[in-house]
Amino acid sequence: MSAQANAAPTTERPPLIALLGNPNCGKTALFNRLTGARQKVANYAGVTIERKEGSFTSPAGRVFRVLDLPGAYSLSAHTPDEAITRDVVAGRRAGEAAPDTIVCVVNATNLRLNLRLVLELRRLQVPMLLALNMADVARKRGLTIDTARLQQELGIPVVETVAVHSGGEQALLAALDAMAHRPLAQPADLARIDTVPVEETQKEVRRILAACVTEPGEADTLTEKIDQVVLHPLLGPAILALLMFLVFQAVFSWAAAPMDAIKAGVEDLGQWVGTAMADGPLRSLLVEGILGGVGAVLVFLPQILILFFFILVLEDCGYLPRAAFLLDRLMGSVGLSGRAFIPLLSSFACAIPGIMAARTIQNPRDRLVTIMIAPLMTCSARLPVYALIIAAFIPEREIGGFLNLQGLVLFSLYLAGILGAMGVAWLFKRTLGANAQQPLMLELPAYHLPHLQNLLLGLWERAKIFLTRVGTIILSLMVLLWFLSKFPGPPPGATQPDIYYSLAGMLGRALEVVFAPIGFNWQICIALVPGLAAREVAVGALGTVYALSATGEELATSLQPIIAASWGLPTALALLCWYVFAPQCMSTLSVVRRETNSLRYPLLMAGYMFALAYVSTFLTYRLALYFGA
Repeated sequence: MSAQANAAPTTERPPLIALLGNPNCGKTALFNRLTGARQKVANYAGVTIERKEGSFTSPAGRVFRVLDLPGAYSLSAHTPDEAITRDVVAGRRAGEAAPDTIVCVVNATNLRLNLRLVLELRRLQVPMLLALNMADVARKRGLTIDTARLQQELGIPVVETVAVHSGGEQALLAALDAMAHRPLAQPADLARIDTVPVEETQKEVRRILAACVTEPGEADTLTEKIDQVVLHPLLGPAILALLMFLVFQAVFSWAAAPMDAIKAGVEDLGQWVGTAMADGPLRSLLVEGILGGVGAVLVFLPQILILFFFILVLEDCGYLPRAAFLLDRLMGSVGLSGRAFIPLLSSFACAIPGIMAARTIQNPRDRLVTIMIAPLMTCSARLPVYALIIAAFIPEREIGGFLNLQGLVLFSLYLAGILGAMGVAWLFKRTLGANAQQPLMLELPAYHLPHLQNLLLGLWERAKIFLTRVGTIILSLMVLLWFLSKFPGPPPGATQPDIYYSLAGMLGRALEVVFAPIGFNWQICIALVPGLAAREVAVGALGTVYALSATGEELATSLQPIIAASWGLPTALALLCWYVFAPQCMSTLSVVRRETNSLRYPLLMAGYMFALAYVSTFLTYRLALYFGA
C-alpha cells in the first residue's frame, strides 16, 4: 500500500479501526495487506483468544491503528470468539477503548450470509463502512453489485477491496481518510441487537439483495464442478487420504538437502569453537550443551516449514472445510461434532491453537471432548523426535518404486494418533453421556489459488515461533541440563562416562526402574524430563546427554548414528509409540486449565494420556521383542 514516511508528527492518539466480519471473508488478509510487518499478536486479557493489532499510514499521511477482531456471524454471541468481538465493539473490555471506526468486511460472493452482521452493526449507530472484499472474484462469477444502491440502502459508505492483490486496499484507505473528520458517535448500545427478530433481519437481507445484486444466469461454477469430485462419497475420502499421505512423503523427501546443510553448519561451528577455545567448562557448555542440544533441534526446521506449507496451502485454497464435511459422518460415529474437525486439524500444528479453536463449538459436551483429545493429534513438536528416530532406524528406500519407507512410517505415526483420538472420543461418549447428533453447518468458500503473501507470512510466523522456542525455552533447558549433567564430577577410578555420576545421571537411573519394562534406558529417561516442558526439547536433551556420555571421536559424530548403535529397534519403536500418546507439553495442560476454568480436566488429560502411553508402549516393546525386531 502507499504510505508517506514523512507524515507530520502528532501527539494525538491515532484512530483505532476495527476489522469485523464473518469467518472466511478475507478479513485477516486485508489486515495483513494494511499493516504488512507492522503488527503484533497477543491474547486478550483473561482469555486465550488471539488479538492482532497493527498500524498503517494512509495516502493522506494519517496514522491509523487497526485491530483484527475474531470472526463472528452475529453480535448475539453464541461462542467465546463472538463474545469478544461484541464486547470490543461496545467498549466493554476493561482497559480498552471502543473502536473509532468499524470496517465491516464481507465476502462479495456470499452477501446473503454476510449482510446479517452488517445490519446488526448498523443498528448500533457506530461509525462504520462496508468493505466488499473479493470483488474481483464476484465479477468473474458474473455477479453484478450496485455499490451506489447498496450504499444508499445501508446508509453507510461502501467500497470494493481485493485484499490479496497489491493496491486492492486503496479505495478503503481513501474512505477512511474521508471519515477521519466525522464526529464520534455515542458508545454502542448492544440492547438494540435483539430488538429485531432474526426472521425480520433475513427478510431485510433478501430485500437488499434483490435491489442491489444481479445473479448470473449460469449457476454451474468451477467450484461446484470441483466439489462434485472432491465431495464424492467414495472419491472424496480417497483424495483426502492421498493428500495427507503425499504431505508426509514430502516432509522427508524435500527436507533432506536443507537439513543436511544446517547439520553441516552446526557441526562446522562446533568444531571451530572446540578448536579455538581452551579445554574447560565454558567450551564444554558451548559445544556439548548449547550447540549439541540446540543444534540437534534446529536441524528439523525445514521439515516443520514443509509441513506447515502444505497446511497453509490447503487452508488458503478452500479445501479444509470440504475435509470437515468428508469426515463429519466418521466423527459423528465416535460422538464428535463435525465442527471438531477444524480444531483437531489445527492441533496438527500445535495443540494449543487447536484447543483454543474449540471455542467455536457451541455444545459444551462436544467442546470438552474436542479439547480432551486435541493433544493426541500429532503436533509439529513431535516431528523432530519422529524424524530423528526414523532416520536412525528405518532404512531410506522405496517401496513399489515410488513410496518412501520413512515417509510411510511417519504417516503411520500420524494415523496412530488419529485412531487413538477417535478411540478416546468413543470412550468419552460412553462416560459423559451420548449427545444428540447435530447437523454440520459450515460455509464452503470458493476455490482459488493460494496467495503467495499469505503463505510467506504464515511460514515466517511459524519459523519465528520455532526459532523463539529454540532461543528461549530450549536454550535455557539445555544449559540447565548441561549443568545437571556435569556436576558433581565422577569419583576417582570411575569407569562409566562422567554423566553417569552427575545429578542428571542419578535422576535417569532412578526413573529407569519405572521405564525399563517399556525398553527405556537411563539416557532416554534423562531426556524425558526436560521434554515435559516441550516435546522437541527431548532431541536436544539426547544430543546433550550422548555428547557428554561419548568419548574420543564419538563427540564429533552426529546424534543419529550414536542412538542407532546404542538402542535396539524395539526401544526405538517403543519411544515412537510413547511420543504418539504421552502428554509431554506443560503449555498445553496450562491452556486446558484456562479454557475449561478447572484443574480437573488438565489432570484428567495428563492421567489418561500417561496411562495410554505406558500401556501402548509396553505392548509395542514386548511385541517387537517377541517377533525379533
